[in-house]
Amino acid sequence: MGKLKIKSGDTVVVTTGEHKGSEGRVMKVFRDKNKAIVEGVNTVKKHEKPSAANPQGGITEKEAPIHISNLALIDPKSGEATRVGYRMEDGKKVRFSKKSNQVL
Repeated sequence: MGKLKIKSGDTVVVTTGEHKGSEGRVMKVFRDKNKAIVEGVNTVKKHEKPSAANPQGGITEKEAPIHISNLALIDPKSGEATRVGYRMEDGKKVRFSKKSNQVL
């Protein structure tokens, strides 16, 4: 399992698949499965039984995880998809955008 270059809170774009071109904020990253939940992307309908928390029950929509290989970070400068690199600055390891060379 390699290092994941996407963290929660990042803005990403979906590069392939059914939701190609969709943008959203990463809400949670599952490191063990190499997947992430992106806000507003890959929503699925879930049938829920009535419970104390949801007495009505019914069908709810929630985001399903999407594989990290299908996501690309959005460059804050240009607003386009970019790859992520790492470098040392002032003794600290920082992520930077390969497209604009700007620290993320």
